[in-house]
Amino acid sequence: MKIGFIGLGNVGGKLAGSLIRNKHDVTVLDLNRTLVDHFVTRGARAAATPLELGQGVDLIITCLPSPAASAAVVEGENGFLPALGPGKIWLEMSTTDHADIIRLGALVEATGAMVMDCPVSGGCHRADTGNISIFAGGRREAFEAVLPVLKSLGRRILHTGALGSASEIKVVTNYLCTVHLAALAEALTVCKVAGMDMNTAYEAIRISSGNSFVHETESQVILNGSRDISFTMDLVIKDVGLFDQLAQDLHVPLEISPLVLGIFKDGQAKYGPREHSPNIIRRIEEQCGVKVLGTGFPAEMTDDEPEEPGYEVIPKR
Repeated sequence: MKIGFIGLGNVGGKLAGSLIRNKHDVTVLDLNRTLVDHFVTRGARAAATPLELGQGVDLIITCLPSPAASAAVVEGENGFLPALGPGKIWLEMSTTDHADIIRLGALVEATGAMVMDCPVSGGCHRADTGNISIFAGGRREAFEAVLPVLKSLGRRILHTGALGSASEIKVVTNYLCTVHLAALAEALTVCKVAGMDMNTAYEAIRISSGNSFVHETESQVILNGSRDISFTMDLVIKDVGLFDQLAQDLHVPLEISPLVLGIFKDGQAKYGPREHSPNIIRRIEEQCGVKVLGTGFPAEMTDDEPEEPGYEVIPKR
């Protein structure tokens, strides 16, 4: 199967790297020509437009920063939609609006092609090693057709139901991650102001009921001082905004989500849209006149688990 990959950013580049590492035939496209050239040196081919890419492959994967960017490569000028037809598949791996993937999916299926939304979760460091989790929404026929490729991209693969369902659950999980991050910024700062040893505080949280995946990853880069988790405040606002809009559309009254969204909008206004998301703690540090740091923590996360073949996760019934 020939695979085209559009979007070689923090997550997409690592996913495309997993495909190349696992000996897939890959053609790449990105606005950043330097990134494209890097993947060409690793064995990929380059395409000039989404249409050209779509004409030469069986499976198109997109991993882009916004719903608008995804729509542009599908239906915009030189988009790949005219290149689709029976036997071709589009996998949308961006974190996107479920309504937009359903709209675009209808256009794709009208050509006879198949489509799935397949966002990932678990951190860029796990995307780099093929150990990330993948949510997959779409027809079971499409899921089974792409499952061998998904097993090269990730470890735990969950078929979430109809097209759009994976995008819905992804924004739910990103919302929860953001809530944990905002709470940890407060908790770690309280520990610092209280005079606690921050390495001890980290371990106390890690071995307690207060632990979370976010603590075991993002707290480490906070305490290192780099605050680099390869995710930025504008992306947090996009994702939590998608969750908040989903809740509004469903008439679910929320209290925490608007607060968290406001916290990150304030952080973006203070430090810029491309500021690392864990540096949201800086808002509280500055008010308290402290710097929340430990010793011996990494500047960025790496995955120390060996790469293993992916498998489908079956929900308990």
